[in-house]
Amino acid sequence: MYLVQILLPLRDNGGEPFPPDEFARVRRELAERFGGVTFYARSPAVGIWKDEGGEEDRDEIVVAEVMAEREEREWWRAYRAELERRFRQEEMVVRATACERL
Repeated sequence: MYLVQILLPLRDNGGEPFPPDEFARVRRELAERFGGVTFYARSPAVGIWKDEGGEEDRDEIVVAEVMAEREEREWWRAYRAELERRFRQEEMVVRATACERL
């Protein structure tokens, strides 16, 4: 079993917020494919990192999380690329952790 998390930015690189429909679409797509999704959207998290020039960048994000029986790396790579296009990002984080249901 795998826990897969997607970090979704609330705004594009110009600071414009994404419409709520974009997040609803992600929720719907993941729920249909995996039978459910948890969306942590109440209080956005803040990601901070250094860019190539050493300047500090930050994003407010929400996290979408699913439990999947298989890792399906190719599907996730393609979905990440699609999300990068839709959310106008150079790179988005999709991470998977092997887990055991207790």
